[in-house]
Amino acid sequence: MRGDKFIESLKDGRSVWLEGATVSDLREHPAFKGTLDTIRSLFNLLDNPEEREKVGYLVPGQNRYAHSSFLIPYSAEDLQKRHEAFSCWSQQTHGMMSRLSDYARSLVTGWYAARHEIARYDTGFAAKISSYYEHARDGDLFLTTAIIDPQIDRSSGLEDSRIAERFLHIVKETSEGIVIRGAKMIATGAPYTHDFVIFSFLKFSAEQKKHAHVLLVPANSKGLHIVCRESFADSHEQNHILSSRYEEMDAVLFFDDVFVPWERVLLHGDTEKVLSLRANRTANGLAFHQNIVRYVAKLEFVAGVAFAVAESIGADGFLHVQEKLGELLTQIDVMKALVLASETKAKRNENGVLVPELSYIDTARNIGTRFYPRAIEILQQVGGGGFVQAPSGVEDFYGPISGLMHLYFEGASVSAEKKVQLYKLAWDLIGSPLGSRHELYERFYAGDPVRNYASQYVQFNKQALTDPVWRLVKDASKMGASTI
Repeated sequence: MRGDKFIESLKDGRSVWLEGATVSDLREHPAFKGTLDTIRSLFNLLDNPEEREKVGYLVPGQNRYAHSSFLIPYSAEDLQKRHEAFSCWSQQTHGMMSRLSDYARSLVTGWYAARHEIARYDTGFAAKISSYYEHARDGDLFLTTAIIDPQIDRSSGLEDSRIAERFLHIVKETSEGIVIRGAKMIATGAPYTHDFVIFSFLKFSAEQKKHAHVLLVPANSKGLHIVCRESFADSHEQNHILSSRYEEMDAVLFFDDVFVPWERVLLHGDTEKVLSLRANRTANGLAFHQNIVRYVAKLEFVAGVAFAVAESIGADGFLHVQEKLGELLTQIDVMKALVLASETKAKRNENGVLVPELSYIDTARNIGTRFYPRAIEILQQVGGGGFVQAPSGVEDFYGPISGLMHLYFEGASVSAEKKVQLYKLAWDLIGSPLGSRHELYERFYAGDPVRNYASQYVQFNKQALTDPVWRLVKDASKMGASTI
């Protein structure tokens, strides 16, 4: 099955570093095993006749299903099919895995869907993206992005040579391709990916053209080192339900003179072209759509945990608790409404592709940076000190003091053992290293929230709102003059 094929494909010589050593077999390493089991099960859905319609579509001309992140939406039904696929994977993982490849796949699909538009400023782009899109779709490739430049000295820019040399850049061009050197962060899902989609958030000047590129780099490229952060995986599933199966892993990528063939170099050397590709509305609309569909699943999960905790201790009847739980429901409905609005107001690009409306998606991504930390805060307030009084493990229920455990940990509506398991799950969400990582991630995954909010203002057609104000002021002035 595809999941098994995916796991086997990771034995490809990639250089994955963890705790000062390379990992020879990801499949058996405790830091990666639980997550790979999760990904395997998701990939296998495409081979299950009862499930594959939820996550996939029949590729035209092939008797084969592909994941719907590769589906180009020409109709509302196509767009809904993409939504259903994103939702299925997100519900299966409770929104806790943000980079399951459906985001980066959607980015590639968007560039492919807009290839004729993009080809007007780069004639070689259409052929390259067409070939790669089909390769990724038909090969069930896992893809992720690496687009952030390393934090070295934020007070200095690329004018400082010691900074410029460490930002990813082209050091050599040959007839076969380019050689790149430098680093990229934060590559979520890096150990599991087949290819990295590489570009930068920065706007480069013409003099900085060696840093301007959009690349598709295989994870097993010679000279590419995937340097993982500390693993938050935990094999004790009963005590760490989330950490044992949803540890995506984040990594910094070191490019030590990595060769990239020309067919994998989508753009390079032209800062304006790279900026235009990064801002392409078709690609961003399709990719960011996945972000907010996943976000709904995550907010629903946090709310479900908070509701269960409140019920387990009999706090769900208190007005101040009900108010907080009601706030979680408003978060979910707001996010659902924005997803629906982005789909209902979708617009066709010049090639007839139906693209979700980005203004609603941008709003969802922006308020999400505040919704999730608030949701976690509410969960903390509902459970209170109960989170830190939970025993070290459910094993205590089977030891010499099991009678006392059942007596003193019993809940209002659930057994002591179930209550402890629930609190362990909640702690994994709010207090474990994995939980803390998720709060940080949701604050910043879409970029600097301050800049993003400001960007919404700058790009908005403000005259549509200010004109009625000035007309009212003008009318009032006329009326005032006529009474004098």
